[in-house]
Amino acid sequence: MFRSHLIQWVKGAFAINKTPFPLSRALCAGICSATPTLIGILFNHFSYGLMASIGGFAYLYVWNEPYLQRAKKIFLVAASFSVLMMLGVLTSSSTILFSLLIGLVGALVTFIFGALKIPGPASIFFVMIFSMSSATHPDPHLAWLYGGLVMLGGIFSWIVAMIGWFWHPYGPETKAVHAVYTEIARLIDKVGTDQFDLACEKTVQILNNADTVLLAGYSPWHSSLSYKRLYLLNNQANLIFSDILELVADGYTKLPKEVGQSVKALADLIDNPSSGVKTILQPKETTQKISALLSKIYDADAILNKTLKNINAELNISKPSAFKSLSHALDKDSIVFTNSIKYGFVLIIAALIAFSFDFQRSYWIPASCAAVMMGSTIISTFHRAIQRSLGTILGVLIASVILYNQPTGILVALCSLVFSFFTELFIVKNYAFAVIFLTPNSILIAENTTQINNLSFFATTRVTDIIIGAIIGLIGVLLIGRRTASSRLPNIIAKTIRSQSELLFNLFSAQTQYSATDRTNKMSKMQINMTNLRTVYTTALGELPSNKTLDFLWPTIASLEQLSFHLSSLNQTSQSVVLEEENLSKLLYLFESMAKNMEQQQITAKHNVPLIKGYGKIKKEILNLQDALNLYQTRVTNQT
Repeated sequence: MFRSHLIQWVKGAFAINKTPFPLSRALCAGICSATPTLIGILFNHFSYGLMASIGGFAYLYVWNEPYLQRAKKIFLVAASFSVLMMLGVLTSSSTILFSLLIGLVGALVTFIFGALKIPGPASIFFVMIFSMSSATHPDPHLAWLYGGLVMLGGIFSWIVAMIGWFWHPYGPETKAVHAVYTEIARLIDKVGTDQFDLACEKTVQILNNADTVLLAGYSPWHSSLSYKRLYLLNNQANLIFSDILELVADGYTKLPKEVGQSVKALADLIDNPSSGVKTILQPKETTQKISALLSKIYDADAILNKTLKNINAELNISKPSAFKSLSHALDKDSIVFTNSIKYGFVLIIAALIAFSFDFQRSYWIPASCAAVMMGSTIISTFHRAIQRSLGTILGVLIASVILYNQPTGILVALCSLVFSFFTELFIVKNYAFAVIFLTPNSILIAENTTQINNLSFFATTRVTDIIIGAIIGLIGVLLIGRRTASSRLPNIIAKTIRSQSELLFNLFSAQTQYSATDRTNKMSKMQINMTNLRTVYTTALGELPSNKTLDFLWPTIASLEQLSFHLSSLNQTSQSVVLEEENLSKLLYLFESMAKNMEQQQITAKHNVPLIKGYGKIKKEILNLQDALNLYQTRVTNQT
């Protein structure tokens, strides 16, 4: 049994993702890595160019975020790299202080990226750059120079990252809204089929992603007409999706094909406004509710085809502060907080082992440990350990051969370009392939001045350091995080249900003291709980030994996500919906019963859900949530 699982895990480490190659991103990464070195050669300061190329790693944090967010993120990453280089140079002579700072850097960056849901490689390059600062036992007096050079390389990466703004300043936002309309068109075609529920889940995810992207691109000081158009189109997509769910809740098992074709035509126009395709197609037979859906599609078409000067809507957007998101993530049940602490602790252990013993270039040990622990689950950490070790062996061999031949500056710059290009090209396919190129690139930057007289000794030393780091990371995750996520799930689910109940009461209560700010705060709390729940659930799925009952918990997670989406959408419409006090009390009692039974691992009694006029989809989802909770509790009871 164990042998078969082991074989399966090893095979999983070499699975190839179907994500397309990011050619333009890979080329930009290569340019950011090689150009500082070439400039250093041009001014006869090759070593300065290599130091500045470390700032080129900042480009690796470019994602498909709006340019407004990208500008802030890449600048802060570059500045952080510069500060870490200076701090590392100043403290590298003290083993204990340097090790503690490595752990602090890893924990802090992991927490910030997790709490703010920032996409990218998180703490790995922060830890690597801080560790690399000790590579040549540098003179502390040169700390400002080294930090400044890294900042210059980071500024160049910032410029490359922002070039696309001149051609398509709202490219990421347009892509996100286009994806929404494309997915809704697919959803319409699946009404009445077995695939509809899965299609709903995917649509909710894409809608949430579009909301996140548009929110990130919003500036309270300036909102262009193009941004307003995309924002209004996204809001209209939410209304169209809501009507589709309402029709299904009312018993519709099929929608006219013209409805899906019209939405698909809108998606094509969003992606290519000059295509001139015909948008709205009127079905031959319709009903009042189908006509209501079509009217919303007409409204979307009007938003899309109006001239920019006719779009004067004032956007009422409440953007949660970063401080609030960080403070919520400090909750005792937050997996982001606990994982950050564990991550930092294991890094400290790795650094103390590395710098307390006579390892050559010992900084590779904590850097490898940091990379391995980036896995979101124990199984993915195991995969990372295999990928890191095997990829590193090949990468070290490549770097050793290059360094043994003492390459010239131009050749180093060319190698840096090629290695960075292939790192970014293959990172989306499999981490092991990316490490084959990431390793020699890092070694060339950090150790180009190393005189290699014994090729086999150099290669063996590097491989040994990196494998030790991978083993420390894997052991740390196995000892500290085996069952912590799954044990938290009942409480976090109960907490999420209660936050939904609070927002529901705020939305449907006849009391008028609840302001828009109160609703926004309740919605923010619910969304943070939902994000935390998804993270904990994903982590729990990768725990060892595996918990088979978690498979039956997915319908509950999906139903909670759907319900969160419906409540958030209702809050954004600012419509006043009042339930009778008796019906509202029944709903609140039902939510508290589900939360309490989840905490106590008891089967939830089936309650009637009062009708919310005009929002049958909410009633339907509450019923689905009850069924999902009962399915899970029944499985848990049978196993115990």
